[in-house]
Parts: sequence; structure tokens; C-alpha cells
Amino acid sequence: MVAGADVGGGGSSNGSGVVEIDEDLHSRQLAVYGRETMRQLFASNVLISGLNGLGAEIVAEHMIVVVFTDISLDKAFEYDDYCRNHQPPISFIKTEVRGLFGSVFCDFGPEFTVLDVDGEDPRAGIIASITISTDSDNHTIVSCVDDERLDFKDGDLLVFSEVQGMTELNDGKPRTVMCAGPFSFCIEDTSNFGTYTKGGIVTQVKERKILKFKSLRDSIREPGDFPLSDFSKFTRPPLLHFAFIALDKFRKEFGRFPGVACGLDAQRFVEFTTSINEATIDYKIEGELDENLLRLFASGSKAVLNPMATMFGGIVGQEVVKACSGKFHPLCQFFYFDSVESLPTHQLYPKDLKPLSSRYDAQISVFGSKLQKKLRDANVFVVGSGALGCEFLKNLALMGVSCSHRGKITITDDDVIEKSNLSRQFLFRDWNIGQPKSTVAATAASAINSCLHIDALQNRACLETEHVFHDAFWEGLDVVINALDNVNARMYMDMRCLYFQKPLLESGTLGTKCNTQVVIPHLTENYGASRDPPEKQAPMCTVHSFPHNIDHCLTWARSEFEGLLEKTPKEVNSFLSNPAQYVASMKKAGDAQARELLDRVFECLEKEYCETFNDCITWARLKFEGYFSNRVKQLTFTFPEDAATSMGATFWSAPKRFPRPLEFSAADSSHIHFIMSASILRAVSFGISIPDWAKDTDNLTDAVSKVAVPEFKPKSRVKVETDEKTKNISSASVDDAAVIEDLLSKLEACAKKLPPRFQMKPIQFEKDDDTNFHMDLISGHANMRARNYGIPVVDKLKAKIIAGRIIPAIATSTAMAHGHRTCVP
Repeated sequence: MVAGADVGGGGSSNGSGVVEIDEDLHSRQLAVYGRETMRQLFASNVLISGLNGLGAEIVAEHMIVVVFTDISLDKAFEYDDYCRNHQPPISFIKTEVRGLFGSVFCDFGPEFTVLDVDGEDPRAGIIASITISTDSDNHTIVSCVDDERLDFKDGDLLVFSEVQGMTELNDGKPRTVMCAGPFSFCIEDTSNFGTYTKGGIVTQVKERKILKFKSLRDSIREPGDFPLSDFSKFTRPPLLHFAFIALDKFRKEFGRFPGVACGLDAQRFVEFTTSINEATIDYKIEGELDENLLRLFASGSKAVLNPMATMFGGIVGQEVVKACSGKFHPLCQFFYFDSVESLPTHQLYPKDLKPLSSRYDAQISVFGSKLQKKLRDANVFVVGSGALGCEFLKNLALMGVSCSHRGKITITDDDVIEKSNLSRQFLFRDWNIGQPKSTVAATAASAINSCLHIDALQNRACLETEHVFHDAFWEGLDVVINALDNVNARMYMDMRCLYFQKPLLESGTLGTKCNTQVVIPHLTENYGASRDPPEKQAPMCTVHSFPHNIDHCLTWARSEFEGLLEKTPKEVNSFLSNPAQYVASMKKAGDAQARELLDRVFECLEKEYCETFNDCITWARLKFEGYFSNRVKQLTFTFPEDAATSMGATFWSAPKRFPRPLEFSAADSSHIHFIMSASILRAVSFGISIPDWAKDTDNLTDAVSKVAVPEFKPKSRVKVETDEKTKNISSASVDDAAVIEDLLSKLEACAKKLPPRFQMKPIQFEKDDDTNFHMDLISGHANMRARNYGIPVVDKLKAKIIAGRIIPAIATSTAMAHGHRTCVP
């Protein structure tokens, strides 16, 4: 199979040779790989061979990677030699799955450059102080603010910027970290530099790494260190290394695999493995070999188990990505894995492993017919049918789970299919967009195995649906499988499994990382027994007035989007739908929050009411001035650049950044695009038709130039919240009740001037539609605010990932998690 010869699956050429990526479709992968790596993947050519020896001549000139899944060692030597000698070298991958044992070998050539070892964003820190050590070594000590651990390591390279006083550090030269701590580190002596005064950011430099791979011939003889998949099996990889060589020798000599539960073949296999070990000099295993393990290996070696194939497919798929892109550190060079823990605890006799001429004979040859019957009769509850759920349903269908009249899979998910799901939730197609995930997934799984008994529901598993998933339902289950994407849902399912004493299979993915957990009643700890610390939230005052990174700016931008375009229109509609009830509820509340809500509603219906699209442009232009000029002028008037705290310390010290107001310029395209997106969304919320010229920058510039912008004068005694412990920025007035009474009377007067049955249209944020201007407004808003504070801006994709709280996801991690979780239990 050749993949990637043509650009497809969400990528197209723009005519200049640059691959254009469908970011709506691939947003989750882009969050892992980035644009450049994705372009390389689209343009890559990969040969996958499982046809017992395609000739080396098939490895055409344009191949970047070749993957072989079932070839002899002799052929593998031949193909690997060809790939190494090719110019440029072709990355070679050989992989096998034999029963509960699997192997991968990678040879990416004599020299392979890893561009980014871990794929993580460069780590950064905000400098609090720089001092010269008084020790004889004269190291310079750099201390950073303690709001987040640095995670630098000795030997890391860093660059400095924005340092004041000791400006020599801003030369862009990478400097080596020494004596790294959680919030500080040392660099070389800087005693001949200027005196540090304040400020500065330090950013990690991602280094390239050159790897020198050995050929398969050399690696077979001298495999080096094996990466471990299980630290309790420290001595297992060397034995499996010899076992796979012995299997190749057995097949070469007898022209077949060892027989299932055949004592004679197993003994021959043990002897082959022993002789190979004895002939080894540097990597010889001392002492007795584990003959029981070798007999298990031999007996099941012909079987290709679906969960093992899924897991190794994920591993090899990720190695292909590494070979094509140079992103992430590849395997060096052999990797071995086994799952002998998956075998039944009862003894298996030859008659149990006898084939039944069914599609499940491979599983029966490893696990026995009794376990296959249990799988067939199982009652399974799968919660969620996204990427995790699709992978699991596929595995269950292929394994024959719930394929008798006594068994049943119940799958539930209250979500519908979106375009962004299609790149990794492989049971769905583009014509399924908008349809229920659980129903489509169940139909696709039934097509894989027509004997599957499955019931698809569209309910969320939660307290409110316990009349659906009642006690009798839970008592009839054999196992529960979580395919969820949030902690609260996982905690609820864990609680129910604990109460009803049901086994739970739990897993999750985050980019290239994945985890699995098997919860068995009375045997293992439950999911909720250990919890990660809560995600750290930026203080409200930081987001509101003192941002120091783009995340703060995007949090603010999304909050303003939701306040202006969703929450305020909802409040307006609530008031207009039932004025008497709304007035009564506001009077009863009588607090600062109610006052602020009323203030927003009044502002929307009186001061900022829009009747025409030109009104929307005026509103957008004045919002620009208010957000990015007036607000900053007021803040710096209240706290000038030389302001001090009550303790006499510099107010604008790290991590605070002193802001500068923006001056609107029609020549700045980002300013005009902010006006465009803001005015269009304002028009949508007021039900105003959008003229054709609204998206034409020349016409928009002309309209904006006619907006009168009043002069702003900062006010004295304006309170700006600086306490990081404050959860709400709302400020109480002298008499909230009186202000509320006044606002309500003004609102009632406003309502009389509105058109009959007037209602606004609340806009709910939707990140995955690039035509709706939502992300245009949020990214534009955040970047303007970033420019106020001298924070590096981001493109719309990065803004979408952060503001949309997109969880990075790729199909290879999902496959690895599910293969491991399906097999091990």
C-alpha cells in the first residue's frame, strides 16, 4: 500500500506548491503537530507492505518511509540495506505481532536529524531578578517569578529578551543552564555586563539532535539498550529479541509457524532460542531462559490478535510521522512488548485451543474457547462514542464481543458528529455530520460484524438519567468502558461502578500521550482514589488588568465575546419577555452583580442600540477605542510607570507588564479586521442584514473614517483591583438598591421605544466554523490586547487552540490506548 502519493484527506495545493490544510477538519492534529509538520505529512510517500516480500525494486525513488509487517529476516536485511544505501536514505520500519507478543524495529539511516525531541512548546519564564554569585565560580543567578515551575534542566539552552540594565543578555545568543531549580538557574559569569534593573523573559531553545542508526544486520547482533514498556519486566526484552529471531529460524526451517499447543514444536522453539543465546557474546542472557514464556510464544505465534495489531499500528503510525517530519524522538531501535497477563488464570488444555473454523480462531488459539464464549455473551456499557469510543467499538466488533443473543453492547453519547471529528473518529463520514454519534458508530460497528448486538442511546450518563440507566440495567452489566473526555463524567461513572461493583476500563489521550487504567472490584484502586491537582487558573485581576502572556489575553477576549454577544442578549430577551418578573428578580437580588447586569442591558438598549449596519460599525470602532486605548490610559493614569506599592516596592515589577495604548489606524489590516468581525457579529445579534460591502476592507475603511470618536480623559479615584485572591471584579456602590431602581425605570422607558416583539439573537461561541467570524473577533481582540502589553501575538489557529480549549488529539495515541486497554484486561 502506498500512502501520500497525492495530497488528500483535508489538504490541497494552492498552486504554488504549498499545501493548504483544512483547519476545521484537522484542528486537533494541528494542536499536536503544527502546520509545518502537517504539510510534511500530507506530502509524504509511505510504502506499507504485508504481502510476504515485495521486492526491493518496489521501493520507488520517491518513498520516504517503508513499513514491512510480515517478511523474513533475510528479506528484511536486503530491504534495509537498500534503504540505507539510497540517497537520501529511506527510513525502514519492520514490525510483527505474534499472539501476545509484538516487536518494532526502526532504522532511519546512518544520520537522522530530530528537529524537535518532544514536540512541546518551548518553556519560558519571567525574570524577577539577576544577581552575580559571590562564590569563586562567579556564576550569574537568574530568579524567575514563582507562579509556575520552570522545568529547565542542566544543559538546556535559553535566550534572553526584554532585560533592562543588563542589556547584553538580549543579544539572542543561546546560554547554557546550570544548577537548574524549580524557579531559578545559573548561567555563565556576567559580571562585566551592565547592572540589571528590571524585566526580562527567558525562553528555551529547542535543539536539533542527530541520531546514528545501526543497520538491521548490526542491530540483530548488537541490539544495545531496549526501551522498556513495563519496568517489572526488566529482563524480558532481551529474551523476546532472541525469541523473534528463533521464530524466523523455525519458519525458515519448517516453512510454517509452530503448532498451537504442540509440545514438540514448542521444544524445538526453545532449543532454537537457547542456541541463539549461546552463540551470542556481548548480549548473552546468563542463567536459565524462561521456557514457559517461550512455549507460550511458540503456541500463539501464528495468531494476529486485533488489540495487539491496534496497539502496534498506533506505535508504528507514530514512528512513520517521526520519520516524515523529524518531530519527536524515534524508537532506537528495537521495541518489544508482551501482554501475557491477559491469559486466563485457569489452565488451558490443547482441546481448549482447538480451532472452530470461525473468524475468532486466532483468539481461541491464545485465550481458549471458554473465554471466547464469555466475550460473546458479555453485557457491556460503553459511555462515549468519539475517538475513544469508535476505536473501542471497532475492537469489540472484531473480537466478537456481545455477538450472541445473551450478550449486548449499550453505547450512549449525547453529542452529534462535527467536521473536526472526521480526521480521527474513523467510523464517521462527511455525510454523517449532524447525526448522533452513538447511532452512526453502532451502525458502522454492525457492518464490521453483523452478529453484533448493540443498542445506541443519546443520553448523557449522569444523575439526571438514572431513570434510564437504572439499578436493573447496572446489575446486568459485566463490564463498563469509559470513552469520555472530561473528569466530572469519569468521576460519576467511577462512583456508579463502585456502587454496583462492576469492572471499569478507563483511558484517555492528550496529544502523543495516553493512559489506561483497569479497575477491578476488590483488586485495584478505583479511578477516583487518586486525582490530579486542579488546573491552575490565572487570578481575575491578572486577566482583567495585568496580563503577561497570550493565554491571559485570550481568556479575556473570550470572556468579553460571551458577555457582549451571548450573556447580554440573553439578559435583554429575559427582560423583554417578562418585564415584571425580571424587575422583581433584580430588585430581590439587589447586589453589585445585579446592578452590573442591568447596566449592560441598559447600555445595549439605549447607548449602544443598533438599527443599521453603520450603527454596528460605529459600535465596533468605539469598542476598539474603549478596549485598547481608553482602558489602558485609565490604568496607566491610576498606576503610572513609576508607581510604587504601599510597601515602597515598584508597582510595575515582574510579572506585571506596563501597557501602552493603541492608536487606531485604518492602514493596519488587523485593526480593520477587528472592526469587520465585531460589526458583523453585532449586526447578527441585532438581526440587522449584513450588506455585501461589509467584508470589503476599502468600503469598511471609508465607513470607519466617518465615526466620531470622543476624546477620553482619565478619571481620578478609579478603583483597579490588584488583589490576586479576588474572585469577582464587581465593585459595590454606596447604594446598589437605589442604582438598580434607577436603571429599572430607565429600562422600562427604553422598552417602549423598541419595535414590537423585539428580541436579540444570543451568539454562542463556536470555534470550529471558520466562516462565522467568532475566532476572527476573539483572536483579533486578544492580539490587540497583547500589543498593548508587549506580549507576542499568535495566529488564528493558535488562538483557536487556546481560546477554544481544544484538546490535542491524534489517531495513533487513541489506537495505542485502546489496543493496550482491550488486550490487557
